[in-house]
Amino acid sequence: MRFTPHFLDELRARLPVSDVVGKRVRLKKAGKEWKGLSPFQQEKTPSFTVNDQKGFYHDFSSGKHGNIFDFVMETEGVSFPEAVERLAAMAGMPLPAVTPDAARHEQRRKTLHDVMELAAKFFVDTLASRNGAKARGYLADRAISPATQLQFRLGYAPPERFALKEHLGGQGISTEDMVEAGLLVAGDDIPVPYDRFRDRVMFPITDLRGRVIAFGGRALEKDVPAKYLNSPETPLFHKGDNLYNLATARQAAHDGAALIVVEGYVDVIAMVTSGFAGAVAPLGTALTENQLALLWKMADEPILCFDGDRAGHKAAYRAADLALPHLKPGKSLRFALLPEGQDPDDLARSGGRGAIEEVISAARGLADVLWSREIEGGNFATPERRAALEARIGELTNAVRDDVVRRYYRQDFAERLQRNFAPDVGRGGYGRSPFRSPRGGESPRRFAPRAPGGGRFGPSAGPAQGLLRGPYQAASPQLASSPIMHGQRSALSRREALILQILINHPWLLHDHLEEVAALELAHPEAHKLRAGIIAAFANDHHHSPDEEEQAEKMRADLVASGFSQILQRVDRAITTQAVWAAQVGAAREDVLSTWRQLVALHQKTHALLRERKDAEQALAEDPSEANLAWLRDIQARMAEAEGTEALIEGFGELSGRFQRSV
Repeated sequence: MRFTPHFLDELRARLPVSDVVGKRVRLKKAGKEWKGLSPFQQEKTPSFTVNDQKGFYHDFSSGKHGNIFDFVMETEGVSFPEAVERLAAMAGMPLPAVTPDAARHEQRRKTLHDVMELAAKFFVDTLASRNGAKARGYLADRAISPATQLQFRLGYAPPERFALKEHLGGQGISTEDMVEAGLLVAGDDIPVPYDRFRDRVMFPITDLRGRVIAFGGRALEKDVPAKYLNSPETPLFHKGDNLYNLATARQAAHDGAALIVVEGYVDVIAMVTSGFAGAVAPLGTALTENQLALLWKMADEPILCFDGDRAGHKAAYRAADLALPHLKPGKSLRFALLPEGQDPDDLARSGGRGAIEEVISAARGLADVLWSREIEGGNFATPERRAALEARIGELTNAVRDDVVRRYYRQDFAERLQRNFAPDVGRGGYGRSPFRSPRGGESPRRFAPRAPGGGRFGPSAGPAQGLLRGPYQAASPQLASSPIMHGQRSALSRREALILQILINHPWLLHDHLEEVAALELAHPEAHKLRAGIIAAFANDHHHSPDEEEQAEKMRADLVASGFSQILQRVDRAITTQAVWAAQVGAAREDVLSTWRQLVALHQKTHALLRERKDAEQALAEDPSEANLAWLRDIQARMAEAEGTEALIEGFGELSGRFQRSV
């Protein structure tokens, strides 16, 4: 163990909690404690307390509680060792070394960090000098402003063979250190080591702590062998384990920004200056497994943004294959393709933030991308070709190592195959999943894939026409009578009633989901009114009470006092079953959160499908083609599936004890 209990205790003794928290929160003395506004929630009345004697903080608004290490990890998005290092620096305590060898190694790394910092400063100063005029012109052509150049510490390596070597040598840096840091080219056949980077715009690459560990250099002349040149592998730098803009993006992702992977340095800069602070890029190679693991530490579903040409498609498919074996519950990827012929830099300059947002919002899931690849340009008119497709899909799902994720992928792809090939979906089509395990299992539940072949990955007509050729149909006519097809209803829907009830009985949800609640599309006018009343009541003090039942009683009393009694009765009547345990007072927070996410996801999905159905109906009216008919039928099938999955919400509640009581 690097940090002994004695060392950690000494660190706690030197740093009162109020000193650490006070760096981020304005605290006021309140008796033996300190009080301030929560750093984790937006609030007007202080509910955040610090107790130096007991050595902890507590946030009544979010329920978060911990010591100085927890606070640094929560607010800065760092690991425990990094939190200890930062606090030790704050306290002026040297970090303990495990062994003499480790101490020497750490000192060596520190020396190389110093060398890289001096090199970065030299490149920055050269860019600002008269010798950097050509590089400044290149950056101006790429719309990279002087302020942005300073933000990313961009520089310029002059064309002379020994410019950096002589500069660092004049500051006492040995040639051996420069070679080990990757700044000089050396070897048995090279009598005099010389500068690796010459006549290039320089992009510093930093580690998670923001220290320069390598460089990427962009050549200014056209006839050089490598347009981009990166530092070699060094004790500080392993290109497959790092990402450009990593430190800044990690903090941004921790603060709620989307984590977006683009292809190059300039693309990252364009994304960040357009408002997407969570942009990163691999370092001159395709995405690696270590980089993928690094991304998943920062976000559950990073978005990979590729160029819209054939190379971009290949890069997306390669990343999908790389990720497939490593998927875990909740950990996946989304894919966004840019308009063909444009990279993020082009798009940012031509369309600004809005154009990038449009691309990002259209990002598709991993399963969609894999399905599109398998059917892209295919002709599945014969049983043998359809069997070959099924075999390929089976091989894909077998690559998923996690048992739970693999099971859901099998269900999802079985449903896609069933929808597109089943002779009669109304009678069940495939009676069993084509990916059944040796021990058997039930037929897959229906999930909601995209229209086959549609979207940015693959043409919208070719594959669909092949899949629907002959007697095969995509959906049954009976779905037209499904209640989900009717749009708005005269009575308050059960789902909207559940959404309102769960907010009334668990007002603490509004701390983290207020914007989400305000943005929900509610069909019934009375649902709109009650939601506004709930948000207004939330402004009162009921949400500061630590007793959740008291919160619910106060919320309901506020609503009754505001004249919502009749609407509350209609909400209760609309909920025809009490099986949704998490909507009731007394449910465990974990159950409430799970049920809330399911309700909101289903609600948003339903409204998105209603809008998509209108588009499909209009397209079919304008062009009664087989592809447009297939699109409409696919939407109808997905709407029926969405209605069927609503029953799954009733399954949440075991943590509250519902399962034990029902048994």
